[in-house]
Amino acid sequence: MRLDELDAAERQLWDSFAQGTAVDVRDGASSAESSVRADVIAALLLGAGADPAPGDRPALRLTGARITGGLDLRFAEVAVPVVLADCRFDEVPLLQGARIRELALPGSSLPGLAADTVQIEGRLVLTRCHLTGPLVLNRAQINGDLDLRDSVITAPGSEAISAVHVAIGGDVLCTNLALQGGFRISGGSVDGEFDLEGAFLSNPGGHALDAYHVQITEDLTFHPGFRAEGRIILSGATVSAAIGFCGAQLNNPGDVALEAVDVSVARNFDLGQGLAVVGGVKLDGSHIGTQLSFRDATLTHPDDTALSLRLTQARETDLRTQRPIDGTVDVRNAQLGTLYDTPDTWPTDLRLAEATYDSLAHPLAAAERVAWLRRGTDGYLPQPYEQLTAAYRRLGHEDEARTVLLAKQRHRRSTLPPHSRAWGYVQDGTVGYGYRPLRAGLWLIALLACGAIFFGVHPPAPLEAGKAPPFNAVFYTLDLLVPIISFGQEPAFAPRDIGQWLAYGLIAAGWILATTVTAGISRAIARQ
Repeated sequence: MRLDELDAAERQLWDSFAQGTAVDVRDGASSAESSVRADVIAALLLGAGADPAPGDRPALRLTGARITGGLDLRFAEVAVPVVLADCRFDEVPLLQGARIRELALPGSSLPGLAADTVQIEGRLVLTRCHLTGPLVLNRAQINGDLDLRDSVITAPGSEAISAVHVAIGGDVLCTNLALQGGFRISGGSVDGEFDLEGAFLSNPGGHALDAYHVQITEDLTFHPGFRAEGRIILSGATVSAAIGFCGAQLNNPGDVALEAVDVSVARNFDLGQGLAVVGGVKLDGSHIGTQLSFRDATLTHPDDTALSLRLTQARETDLRTQRPIDGTVDVRNAQLGTLYDTPDTWPTDLRLAEATYDSLAHPLAAAERVAWLRRGTDGYLPQPYEQLTAAYRRLGHEDEARTVLLAKQRHRRSTLPPHSRAWGYVQDGTVGYGYRPLRAGLWLIALLACGAIFFGVHPPAPLEAGKAPPFNAVFYTLDLLVPIISFGQEPAFAPRDIGQWLAYGLIAAGWILATTVTAGISRAIARQ
């Protein structure tokens, strides 16, 4: 390129390149916009300028220009930093396969940026930018930060940011980023934090953020002020620190708003402190190193699964939401560690099959906890009762544990055929299925008193006069009631009329009590 072909702004940029001096082509006294041809910029970056003198630090630093034509640096080697601040590009810069020292476009307006497989030794800075087309960074390698703070990217109905398998050596900074379109960073790796504080991602009916199988060395932060329209996908992600959604708003009505299946988080997964979700939250199979929290969150997905924690593992789980979750809560096969909850936030439909917890932070009375178990719609399942029993026994609350086991038998009874249910009612009424053994003693005392009073007033006649022992109404009644012992009274006397029918009733009651007590004791021993 010949120097006499350059206009004043281009010549100023050309002359400043070797020393890396910043050039601001804005004229405060005029509304005219100075322009610089993209070919001039490319020529400088590809070595057309004067050779630097010893001690010079070449760099291209341009502010306030309109970049005309297409900036094509595909597969180029750019050994100097490039700063194009507050510039306006007529065409999409093409950087595919390029190797660049550092690239900063703060405050610039672009119709998009194509940078597939680009390699940047330092940072890629796109702060305060306005892109009317997609930012493409598929398989790019950026050794420093990717800085998108306060930028606006508009590509409705498509990918506003496509960064599949991108590798970031620093942080991804997206504070106050506004997107119209999807943000795809699936398979990417970030050796710092991924910060989306205050960002707004809008892609209704599609994915607002697809971070499938990303690897993040530090925190993944969506709070405070983060908003999303569309699905957030974190499935398969590995986060070596924490994930936070405090104060975020996720909106994907009628579908899943947050899909975080098989996520691995070293510390906390915080979905509380003002999080508002319209749509489902799905965390199936995720592993949380410390606490999974929904404290003071609001989850709304009526007539569907609002929260799914199937096979999730955490050391602590906090389900104390701001109000009861509107929709089904499915924690089947989850390992919840220490569980925090309160009755006033229990969901209407709670599925606990095969879920385990080490302890209940608020154990409550057994009757309340039984009502908690019965909120499920899966029918009778023994494991939730046994799990709750184990939790009470670890606290030394044996009476509460027996109450839960009794409730379990009563629930099971509702699934049995009529004849088995009838026998169940007998066992329940007599000895509480063996978990209320004192009832048997009370029945025996009551029947003994009835028999003793009746036979005391109406003593039976001896079978053989002169050989029968002296009659004793109490021991005679005991002989009738207790089938395994004999005081010699029952075989020596023969009641008549009403007394005979009473004797039959006492014998039958004795056998029933003996059978139910034996069954109850066997059942209780088997549960120890």
